[in-house]
Amino acid sequence: MTTTIHGLSIGIERVESNFFLKLKATGKLTHEDYTLINPLIDAALAGIKEPKINVLIDGTELEGWELRAAWDDFKLGLKYNNQFEKIAIYGNKNWQEITAKVGAWFLSGEVQYFEDADKALSWLQQS
Repeated sequence: MTTTIHGLSIGIERVESNFFLKLKATGKLTHEDYTLINPLIDAALAGIKEPKINVLIDGTELEGWELRAAWDDFKLGLKYNNQFEKIAIYGNKNWQEITAKVGAWFLSGEVQYFEDADKALSWLQQS
């Protein structure tokens, strides 16, 4: 018998109109995950006229997305496109680096892939 581990943790910090969003995914992301993520992000940004968002995505335990979840991810990116300043994807798989490069085409902010968490955080903190 094999055990499937699946989970998602999200952290949101706010300093004035600046947001730091940290996501860690384990296993394969599902549509249900996005039904949880989206309201949290919406609530955090409610009432902020022009939020600026920096994101750290820990994909070291991410196995991918279900098809509908990939579409949900794309829609989330479009919804907040102009608010994303930097997105650091910390991972350990070649396809994650490719995903970061493709994602950069669709987002107004900068997207970078890192294999070192400290370097990802350092990059996010640079002006």
